[in-house]
Amino acid sequence: MDTQQSNKATDDSKTKQEDVEANAAVDAELAHAIMSRHFQPSIIGPVTWEGYIFSDLEIRIKESTDLYGAVLWPSAMVLCHFLETNQDKYNLADKNVIELGAGTGLVTIVSSLLGAKVTSTDLPDVLGNLRYNVLCNTKGRCKYIPLVTELTWGQDVDQRFPRATHCFDYILAADVVYAHPYLNELMDTFDYLCQENTKILWAMRFRLDPENSFVDSFQQHFHLEELYDLPSLNIKLYQAWRKDERTKDHREAAAHTT
Repeated sequence: MDTQQSNKATDDSKTKQEDVEANAAVDAELAHAIMSRHFQPSIIGPVTWEGYIFSDLEIRIKESTDLYGAVLWPSAMVLCHFLETNQDKYNLADKNVIELGAGTGLVTIVSSLLGAKVTSTDLPDVLGNLRYNVLCNTKGRCKYIPLVTELTWGQDVDQRFPRATHCFDYILAADVVYAHPYLNELMDTFDYLCQENTKILWAMRFRLDPENSFVDSFQQHFHLEELYDLPSLNIKLYQAWRKDERTKDHREAAAHTT
């Protein structure tokens, strides 16, 4: 290798290192901004809760440690932070929104505070705690009262949400993909609910191989764009929209009937 090639290799190596350091700094700053929204109550009362600040309001979330779905995971905070700080591009005001696997309800609450008409869904054993959190934190604060309702992925989704009357602008999901046995049903639910003009905003914490495999399968049905990459939290935030095979088929079928 001559001197010129050696110098170029050195410069390239420095540039890559600088890029790595810059990305790490951005990650650290963003992760700190997100996690700083969480606070602990100064006085322990009869109901144990965790505190969060979004839309300049205090949100109190009651968790249930005996239910996996009733514990708040950092992916929800990542999604909430994104929604609040990107309202110019992702304006939820008066939009129809559905949250899958709402858990403790933080994403539902923040979306409602931002003006959305939210349908908040989860399994039956989580709904009691979810309703409690949503009611306590949205009553008198929101234009639209969120609807909290049962949804078991892949079961009777078309009956519960007929496309003729239920068209969602956004599907929100935080930490719904992990090592559980219902990933195919989750994929079917995404596929059914996501119509031609629907956007999916999905935050996911990467733990084990199922997360990577699900992303690969997801991209067979949807266009996928990474919005946040937070290595320090092992979380990525994506936006997605469906590929046009289904909507193209519907348009062609409509054309043949006219």
